Amino acid sequence: MSLIRWDPFTSIEESFNRFMPALVGQWPRMGFNDGSKLEWRPSADITESDKEYLIRAELPAVKKEDVKVTIDNGVITIQGERKQEKEEKSEKQHRIERLYGSFSRSFSLPEGVNADAVRCESKDGVLTVHVPKPQSEKPKATQIKVE
Repeated sequence: MSLIRWDPFTSIEESFNRFMPALVGQWPRMGFNDGSKLEWRPSADITESDKEYLIRAELPAVKKEDVKVTIDNGVITIQGERKQEKEEKSEKQHRIERLYGSFSRSFSLPEGVNADAVRCESKDGVLTVHVPKPQSEKPKATQIKVE
């Protein structure tokens, strides 16, 4: 059994997302880093097939060299940084809506996942993490002799 640290802000965000999906879909995803610094959080989808779990995180304009994926104590963490483009002297900036800076997303993994078998790929601004399902031995039927 794994312990998961409770974050009261996550509960509030989940409740807010449930009741106001139209508004929230237009807002950038942001969260607090260590309770003090506001940071952006990329959207992620988690799906499951017969053989694996897939985590797809949207990371537009993030180089794969700036992304780090780690597994520790049954938790997979995707972290990195989206760097802001340097302002050209000949250009005036009128509006900046894209968020920049560091990000981190963590997800609990099921028990028995082989961390060495996890693989990642980045294509078209989407990071895909392949997490193979643990191999569970199916119970064999055993005949017991009646005496």
